[in-house]
Amino acid sequence: MKFTVKILSTILLAALLVGCNATKRIVYDFNKEASVKALLADGQIRIKPLDRLIVVVSSQNPELAAPFNAPTSYNSLSNNPLGSTSVNGMQSLQVRTVGEDGTMEFPMIGKIQCQGKTREELSKDIAKKIIEGNYISDAIVNIQFADMKFYVLGEVTRPGQFDITRDKITVLEALAMAGDMTIFGNRSNVAVIRHKSEKEYEVYELNFLEGSQMESPAFYLQQGDVVYVQPNKYKAATSEINQNRTFWLSIVSTLITATSLVLTIINFTKPTAN
Repeated sequence: MKFTVKILSTILLAALLVGCNATKRIVYDFNKEASVKALLADGQIRIKPLDRLIVVVSSQNPELAAPFNAPTSYNSLSNNPLGSTSVNGMQSLQVRTVGEDGTMEFPMIGKIQCQGKTREELSKDIAKKIIEGNYISDAIVNIQFADMKFYVLGEVTRPGQFDITRDKITVLEALAMAGDMTIFGNRSNVAVIRHKSEKEYEVYELNFLEGSQMESPAFYLQQGDVVYVQPNKYKAATSEINQNRTFWLSIVSTLITATSLVLTIINFTKPTAN
């Protein structure tokens, strides 16, 4: 009886230890000190070359604002010949593309530097130029992202591309939009691939099991970022077993078919007794 109790106790303890280790492999960790730093960080989307923006200038006198909302030769041509888009049946809005040099051609005021600025900073710069140029004394500029996206791939529930609709988005929010990591996702090494220049990419590795993800420069995503959740060793082992199983089943099936064919031939060619 005592021996049986010891065995049961050992099994129960082992199960608890395995359960604790399994929990550590799937539960996110958060460093409280790092989380404060993350909240204080800027993390806003910064405008890059070739970004597409909807820029609208408004005034108490719509006639004064109309020339600034007119199309230019630098407008995007991807959606229609005028490079404009309609929102809820309202007046057509011009989609303007930032040039490869980081500038944007704007009606009346000419080129304006956009690269590295937030939406708010660029709005203030454009409004300032309009007011200082004595075009409109009460100019208000509103800028929206036209089609900025990020991508989530790998071991998540719903991989795909997602729109950026606000100035800040964290990698945690991105994973939530993709339905979170699956049970087979490697939470200790989530990669964020960021386009730095025309031919240069930078890869950041985030560890969600040690709470260090909030200290990474990639905790706040930028447009075009790719979040890749690698499969863990259990998924890799399962895939390898399945592949090996398929391979050996194929071999066995081939051998059985060949053996059956040989036996059929032998029986067919065997002389019959008179």
